Amino acid sequence: MAVLDLNCDLGESYGAYVHGADDEMMPMITSANIACGAHGGEPAVMRRSVDRAIDHGVAIGAHVGLPDRLGFGRREIPTSGQEVYDLCLFQIGALDSFVRVRGHVLQHVKLHGALYMMANRDRVLAEAACAAISALSPSLLVYVLPGSQLHSAAMAAGLTTVAEIFADRPYRDGHVQMYDRSPGLVGGPDQVVTRSLRELDRAHGSGGLSLCVHSDTPGAPALLRAIRAALLRAGYSFQSPTPSTPVPTHSIASPTTKGSMQ
Repeated sequence: MAVLDLNCDLGESYGAYVHGADDEMMPMITSANIACGAHGGEPAVMRRSVDRAIDHGVAIGAHVGLPDRLGFGRREIPTSGQEVYDLCLFQIGALDSFVRVRGHVLQHVKLHGALYMMANRDRVLAEAACAAISALSPSLLVYVLPGSQLHSAAMAAGLTTVAEIFADRPYRDGHVQMYDRSPGLVGGPDQVVTRSLRELDRAHGSGGLSLCVHSDTPGAPALLRAIRAALLRAGYSFQSPTPSTPVPTHSIASPTTKGSMQ
């Protein structure tokens, strides 16, 4: 039986703005990419997302994006290698604090949106991200597009990579179209299942594999249920690259005053 990680971008709500079906997705995934406050997310959402992931046995990753809330991190902004390094240190460290006080460890880093696509094609940005990850913890996994600049830079830096494919994004000429998110291009359950099986077969041999479904894709829970059922029939089982287990460290409880855990 083939083992597959199911990951989801989530924790992107902030203030009065709610993004994604996080509560419905969390029980069905094995790894969560939690926004770290730049493109989306905020401290309270980060804490709640970490708590829910731990409650469901879901491994946790930092979802690092460009500081562009207006564009939700999906607009490409000229960014230097030093800026990428600083963004990674800042955001990974912020999320890691919420993970550490729960007595758990961060599993991985996944870049978000425009930053993800920029680093996957630009070696300078890829190396900057990998330098930050290596400086923080060489044991952190890096989620990458197979064969990308980020993929090769992470391997050159001695980091462990997880090759990622996308169930709810169209592919053209073998390349994911990250910014094409209209329902007609994403498709319904049958199209998403067909795409997932095709891209998994194409990525075979790329090492660890993870399949992504975004929490804010319209109908994401129904799409993920269909994908899970089809993959189970195809002989897959689901597990994060590293089990989400506590580590022997002091866990500091969050405040329990009225309203603090909303």
